[in-house]
Amino acid sequence: MGADLRLPEDARAVIVFAHGSGSSRHSPRNQQVARRLEGRGFGTMLVDLLTRDEEAIDARAGRLRFDIPLLAGRLVAAVAWLDDRASRTAAVGYFGASTGAAAALVASAQQGDRIGAIVSRGGRPDLAADALPAVLAPTL
Repeated sequence: MGADLRLPEDARAVIVFAHGSGSSRHSPRNQQVARRLEGRGFGTMLVDLLTRDEEAIDARAGRLRFDIPLLAGRLVAAVAWLDDRASRTAAVGYFGASTGAAAALVASAQQGDRIGAIVSRGGRPDLAADALPAVLAPTL
């Protein structure tokens, strides 16, 4: 699992990007969104939710990208890692695309009020249906 973190000292919040199926932290679209957010004072963390080995397996089988509990667990772990290195009081939001949006919704449901907002771009909320009633964060 790889990640690119840009965290200015005075960040308003940190936005954790959850990439969808067939994408990575190198996605030009998500990198463009991250640069815009950084220009507005936000920290960003672009996370690959699968390891390289898992990506190779997924390229053949196409199953891991739909393992929403696995992906959500990776997001929870990424926020825990972030909390260990940055101020726990920093607000955290999720920006999810495709299956990454479903993972963000499930992770948020598990994290209670730790997540301040969720943005879903081309998301798959249907893959998070059971978790939706527990999502506390405002969601777009």
